[in-house]
Amino acid sequence: MTRGRGYALLAGLVAAIVALSTAIYVGVASDDGTHSRTAVTDSRLPNNSAAPASTGTWVGTWSTSPAAAEPGTETTGMADRSVRNVVHTSVGGTSARVTLSNLYGQSPLSITQASIAIAAGSGTPAALSDTMRQLTFNGGPTVVIPPGRQVMSDAVRIVVPPDADVLITTYTPTSSGPVTYHPRARQISYVAQGDHTADATGAPYTEQSLYWRYLTALDVLSNEADGTVVVLGDSLTDGITSTVGANNRWTDVLSDRLRAEIGAGRDLPRYSVVNQGISGNRVLTDGLGRPADNPSGLNRFARDVLERTNAKVVVIDLGVNDILRNPRLADPNAILGGLRTMVGQAHARGLKVVGATLMPFGGHRGYSDAREAVRQQINAEIRAGRVFDAVVDFDQALRDPYDPRRLRADYDSGDHLHPSDKGYARMAEVFDLESLKGSAPAKL
Repeated sequence: MTRGRGYALLAGLVAAIVALSTAIYVGVASDDGTHSRTAVTDSRLPNNSAAPASTGTWVGTWSTSPAAAEPGTETTGMADRSVRNVVHTSVGGTSARVTLSNLYGQSPLSITQASIAIAAGSGTPAALSDTMRQLTFNGGPTVVIPPGRQVMSDAVRIVVPPDADVLITTYTPTSSGPVTYHPRARQISYVAQGDHTADATGAPYTEQSLYWRYLTALDVLSNEADGTVVVLGDSLTDGITSTVGANNRWTDVLSDRLRAEIGAGRDLPRYSVVNQGISGNRVLTDGLGRPADNPSGLNRFARDVLERTNAKVVVIDLGVNDILRNPRLADPNAILGGLRTMVGQAHARGLKVVGATLMPFGGHRGYSDAREAVRQQINAEIRAGRVFDAVVDFDQALRDPYDPRRLRADYDSGDHLHPSDKGYARMAEVFDLESLKGSAPAKL
């Protein structure tokens, strides 16, 4: 056998191993947004798609929830455009893989090129040129994602730092709308006309966007983390009023705290933190459409929590919108029942559940004394330990001590519902990192 044929055979064997191992991880695909590996249209093996050379644990370093179909993209989608999503990592790793979603698409989504790179700095579409890698799917650069499905890329060798911006770029040559997106990213991403997935300069990316499109997860093979903390929430977790591009969501600050404490030698679980917040999200009620825009916490729990890579703990901060968005008076027992259902699903998968009390909204246009009474009933049950395995009391930490129905003024963004950057930081500061220890309670 010649050396060239030997290398070709070895490369083919490596690709087969990557494809098989990924397929085993993904499991059986269904039509509710689960992974599909059956729509690959190009089998060539690019240089950058190789099995990870190092050891470690696969964890989620960033994720977001597909929230809706992007308005205005119903006909053309993102045809002949490169979408450069900017995401911020929780922990680092030596290899990476991404998940792309066509959950809200009504036609097959064709991705003919995709790439990953480390950003050259904050607030820029430029990449560190020596980090640019082509992403592949079952060994080839092209993948077609059927409507309602998502796909995971092959693992690619790339050193991903913690607390860093990563650029993940996709190119779609044809019309395939509507676009699956997350509308309140609080992060500037970029769009270019034509295929510029391999461009490191960032010059063609003249259009800015406050959305994440198609991309729903970035996993890394990490020696820094042994599992993932998944935070399920609404706009308070989405960070809707935090400073754009500053990574001041409370989950970002929590990740920084956890990494710093572990680095200082504190005995804590080595976990990454990922954010599954959707603004306006409710425990019980879906939005409109099919599939539903802004699916309820109950509806999306399996996909957005249980399917996250190596999930160990889930933090649930939901319920305020069930109170505020119900045209009638919300039933606290129904909301608590929904929360307990999610806890049961988490326990069945061995996940520990930390739950948050509902923060005050006095002064908000939706406030009423009756709604305040519902909030207090729910919080009483949470504090009594009859809902979650552990509790973080955001209500107590952020309320005005002189008027507990309201947020403290310096923690209030001004709308009397969402925190300021200082308020988000306070949420992360009062989170007891010790509560991340342990697992789901054993069944008696």
